[in-house]
Amino acid sequence: MELKASSLAERPDMYERVVGMAASWPEFVVQDAVGDSHFGRIATELPHHVLFAEDERGEVVAQAHSVPFALDVEDRGELPARGWDQVLLWAFADLRRGVRPDTVSAISIAVTPGLQGHGLSGRMLSAMRDSARALGFGEVVAPVRPNAKHLEPRTPIGAYAHRVRPDGLPHDPWLRVHARAGATIESVAPASMTVSGSLEQWRRWTGLPFDTAGDIEVPGALVPVRCEPERGYAVYVEPNVWMRHPL
Repeated sequence: MELKASSLAERPDMYERVVGMAASWPEFVVQDAVGDSHFGRIATELPHHVLFAEDERGEVVAQAHSVPFALDVEDRGELPARGWDQVLLWAFADLRRGVRPDTVSAISIAVTPGLQGHGLSGRMLSAMRDSARALGFGEVVAPVRPNAKHLEPRTPIGAYAHRVRPDGLPHDPWLRVHARAGATIESVAPASMTVSGSLEQWRRWTGLPFDTAGDIEVPGALVPVRCEPERGYAVYVEPNVWMRHPL
């Protein structure tokens, strides 16, 4: 498939089409409060860090979001245990205060439904790396959501992340794409994203009854969701895997 990659900074006229592109995230994933408050700001405030790909017909078929932030500063230095949520908070705090960023973090790569499995995500990852390099950064980091982990929700994330195939590459397909691009696993972010809601909200998001106390396995969730019927809520704390891409 022939693709043309651009940034929203280069093509601001494409804003509506890029932000309106259909994606296939599970409904509960997009209920993270930090993401709900900050993800949409990337396209408007950091357009150089929103990339998109058009096919031969000019249709937007994939997109990649990242954020620049300062890692080598006091009270940071290490990739955070709160992964995805934390880098979003750091990036927009730095932007507000005028702090010079030194690192780019991947935030999401999405492919329009029906085109998964055609290598578009890997091509967008490559475009993100190239863009960060062109902007003067020496490293991209990524709080990776392993895309087959949902098949093993009760496997500890550390054990899963470090499982390899006979060729030495990661067992997980999305971790493997990053590894082939030159990334290495740095650490686990055990609380990368947190989604909390009432039992009624969780029923609406998942179609499940959420009437039993304890850990509930939810399609698409990397770990079980903790359900507390007596208290009227359930909480999902998603782990990710930090990978570092030297440029």
